[in-house]
Amino acid sequence: MTGSTRGPNDPRRRERILDAALDVIAEHGAIKVTFRKIADAAGVPLGSLTYYFDDMQHLLTDAFTRHAESVSTRYGALLEAARSPREAQEAVVEIICGKVWGTDHNLLLSYELYAFATRHPEVRTVMRSWMQASRDSLARHFDPLTARALDALIEGFSIHNSVDLRPTDRAEVAAIVDAVVDRDR
Repeated sequence: MTGSTRGPNDPRRRERILDAALDVIAEHGAIKVTFRKIADAAGVPLGSLTYYFDDMQHLLTDAFTRHAESVSTRYGALLEAARSPREAQEAVVEIICGKVWGTDHNLLLSYELYAFATRHPEVRTVMRSWMQASRDSLARHFDPLTARALDALIEGFSIHNSVDLRPTDRAEVAAIVDAVVDRDR
């Protein structure tokens, strides 16, 4: 054995397969994903996929879970770092306007997750877990109803801004976040 990272003792093979699956989903759509496309993208033998995953449903669920957890970790880290209500609001604006969640790749994968989950109810648990993690991160700084509203605002603005001819700019987003948070208005 030459110590190749692609050999049978490759400790990161499963993760490489999941990352490749996400790339294939982004390129072709979840409905057109095949074991062969994923194996080629991951640079692994086709049999590796069936070694780690019982079927395509299991592979896609694990890939979407990996995507949701990755975005959720970055999202949560920004809110964790906030030390005041103002910093928490600024973190929300950054989540919407920055590239924490709203990269083209992440948005495309999120669209695919939403569509796939509508036809595969078992994948809805991935979405529910993601939503709960987002709300839990927001609840460090905001009451539960405000956290829920901000979570919907984050997702909605990210989606709208990805296709809008005139995306809502940072100052407008900040004003809207202030309005949602400020109950005395």
